[in-house]
Amino acid sequence: MLAGKTALITGSTSGIGLGIAELFAKDGANIILNGFGDPSDIELLRSGMEEKYGVKVRFQGADVSKAAEIEAMFGAIEGEFGGIDILVNNAGIQYVAPIDEFPPAKWDAIIAINLSASFHTIRHALPTMKKRHWGRIIQLASAHALVASPFKSAYVAAKHGIAGLTKTVALEVAEQGITVNAICPGYVWTPLVEKQVPETAKARGISEEEVIKNVLLAAQPTKQFVTVEQIAALAGFLTSEAAASITGSILPIDGGWTAH
Repeated sequence: MLAGKTALITGSTSGIGLGIAELFAKDGANIILNGFGDPSDIELLRSGMEEKYGVKVRFQGADVSKAAEIEAMFGAIEGEFGGIDILVNNAGIQYVAPIDEFPPAKWDAIIAINLSASFHTIRHALPTMKKRHWGRIIQLASAHALVASPFKSAYVAAKHGIAGLTKTVALEVAEQGITVNAICPGYVWTPLVEKQVPETAKARGISEEEVIKNVLLAAQPTKQFVTVEQIAALAGFLTSEAAASITGSILPIDGGWTAH
């Protein structure tokens, strides 16, 4: 279905991003992985995916909090693939604290990676998509693009910003064969969420078990974590011709959280 297409997925060396990369590779797309991790582990991941699916898989280690590194990454991609057809902005970080105790450096880092990085990747991706009159931009937002939670001021601000950016870009490119949508997961058991558990326990003064039961899953009426596979399947659908009229949409996949 995606044969001949090239996809860049930021934050794709683990978790949701890796799940989406695997699905796109299975569907025939060439893949550019991006993220952090042990170089030998990443090379095993890259070569294994390439061998398994018979597509080109490259790794670009750009720190997406830095505009210059994003620009250099796109230069390298342009040199080999002539640009990208699919962009998934998935990279993200989190920090939990009351706002009056929130370190300004953490605020700056979260806004840079969770929001500004999408601005920079989109502006570099669009020229090729416009030339090809086809493109798919998928933002991994969060239920926090639609609702707020205490102690997550930077994350909630960034994800609300992603919702606005998604809608704006979708309108700008609506006649050019390019769709722009945001997927808004509820809680998914990923390394990012796992790291939040002790931080939230400390911020709220409760046990880690209580965080999982009474904070995380309390928000989701299904009382289950969303799975990486479910999110990847939605991303895959958004790349399909069946989804060509879905653009500017903020799509919850949150176990009913935002239905409250």
